[in-house]
Amino acid sequence: MKLKKGDTVVVITGKDKGVEGEIIRAMPKQNKVIVAGVNISKRHAKARNQRDKAGIIDKDMPMDASNVMYVHKGKPTRLGYKVAADGTKQRFAKTTGEVIS
Repeated sequence: MKLKKGDTVVVITGKDKGVEGEIIRAMPKQNKVIVAGVNISKRHAKARNQRDKAGIIDKDMPMDASNVMYVHKGKPTRLGYKVAADGTKQRFAKTTGEVIS
């Protein structure tokens, strides 16, 4: 999986198609990501202690990494890897060829 925490992505399919957001958490073993403000579901929560409130809360749920695309300079792009001259592996945008941090 080429996406990382902190990347800005756009949803390309599903109920939230077209929505941009930042990746809060990446789960490479499951090939899933959690994007802020996307794929929200309602969960019923119990008050576990004095300071917690019981009620219905909105929770960001994981979605498959194939349903989002990295945004580079305002446009969605695919990502690739290439090896630099010093031997380090770098991510790059396939549309522009620019290296991404």
